[in-house]
Amino acid sequence: MTLNRIRTALLAACMLAFTACAANVAAVAPNPPGFVPRTVTVLGSGDVLIHPPLTEQARQDAAAKGETGYDFSQILGSIAPDVRDADVAICELETPLAPPQGPFTGYPEFSAPPQVLVALKDDGYDACTTASNHTLDKGFEGIVRTLDELDEAGLKHTGSARTEKESGTPLIVTLPNGAKLASLAYTYGLNDHPVPTGKPWSVNLIDVKKILAAAKRAKKDGADIVVLSLHWGTEYDHLATPTQLIQAKQLLASPDVDLILGDHAHVIQPMQKVGDKWVIYCMGNLVARHSQPIDDNREGVLAKFTFTEVHPHVFRVSRAEAIPVWMQMEPDLRLIDLPRALADPATTPEQRAVYQNARNKIAGYLDAYGAVQDGLVVQ
Repeated sequence: MTLNRIRTALLAACMLAFTACAANVAAVAPNPPGFVPRTVTVLGSGDVLIHPPLTEQARQDAAAKGETGYDFSQILGSIAPDVRDADVAICELETPLAPPQGPFTGYPEFSAPPQVLVALKDDGYDACTTASNHTLDKGFEGIVRTLDELDEAGLKHTGSARTEKESGTPLIVTLPNGAKLASLAYTYGLNDHPVPTGKPWSVNLIDVKKILAAAKRAKKDGADIVVLSLHWGTEYDHLATPTQLIQAKQLLASPDVDLILGDHAHVIQPMQKVGDKWVIYCMGNLVARHSQPIDDNREGVLAKFTFTEVHPHVFRVSRAEAIPVWMQMEPDLRLIDLPRALADPATTPEQRAVYQNARNKIAGYLDAYGAVQDGLVVQ
């Protein structure tokens, strides 16, 4: 190719790019006069995984107050200011719930005390997702009981359903400023538990096409923001699997999915900006006490995203934050809000060293894919 031809080709390519850019700019209509952008803050958190030692701690805490039953408020209370600060706070309820009097069971077939919902509600959570590999630990009866108890506690829910109609109705929360947020939840599998016969709608299983259809339906039903919770990945792996990476790109490429909150691995996985959207592959545990507690399964994060309206009913994340949390094992089981504990002058030097180390490790895991450079703020 001659030099003149090269120059001509380059000029044509530049003109084509300029024309395409101009067309895209022209396609964005100016905001109407008097347009005032709204903001919505969304907070997600890791697995609520009530092992038997947590149930026993809740019993002891109730007894210390001269009460019977189970009090989870002291275990979970430290995060309340952060949870309440969000416009919409979504918890991940990993396990089915038992009747209030039990029996309560732990791994591998969970049936957790419903009294934990009182603490979650008091902390400021608005909704819980219920799609996990443990959803069917107690069969369809466990699904019904869990959702009934969530209703009684005043917590919205998504991810499993009692009826086909409920399954097909997206959870949409309308905020005081009029913005509407939809929450969808799906799981990779069910620990080999068969889906109840005749009830294929009872648990949401990850299927990209079905998720995109549900997100589109939610937007059609009025949702301005669609938050997708996914129970996925490999347990105890701090990096996302190839499947997670592929699915995140496929899902976030849709105009109908605005944010992905990940759970299941029981450890922190990275946060990542994909285009102009965000995914956190796993938020670790919120509250758990594994039979073999190690630092990794004691670490979690409250993932907080501020959405700002850029055009009427079009929202984009303007700020991504991570609030590290840590499960204290002694002398009592307590969830520690690490930034608050580090800022507290009453924290001892020994505690401070532990907390700072946990915070730094969590920050490192979150930044494995360059999230800090893309704007993530780790508190």
